[in-house]
Amino acid sequence: QVQLVESGGGSVQAGGSLRLSCAASEYTYSPYCLGWFRQATGKEREAVASIYSDGDTIYADSVKGRFTISKDNVRNTLFLQMNNLKPEDTAIYYCAISRLGCRVVQYVELWGQGTQVTVSS
Repeated sequence: QVQLVESGGGSVQAGGSLRLSCAASEYTYSPYCLGWFRQATGKEREAVASIYSDGDTIYADSVKGRFTISKDNVRNTLFLQMNNLKPEDTAIYYCAISRLGCRVVQYVELWGQGTQVTVSS
């Protein structure tokens, strides 16, 4: 079974940067998309960024221009480069794969374990 293992979270000050990674074990199918979601304390999980099999990317308005999603198909690794971080970016970040879509929680077929990102002001 495919497993997703995230790394790269941590604590930074506002304006700082972090790079999240999500390593996938061997795929047993070709996902339609890979994505990053986040969940802040007391809030619902939300889509942050997604990348599709054709290379297209979609970002939440709140992170456009600051976050970049990318993938290494050879190493089966998904990345999220986060620049100019803000306190409101504080959340647990999850990587996800889906054959249906990566902007809706209910469409996600497999989640990573999550990695904490904390941004202080």
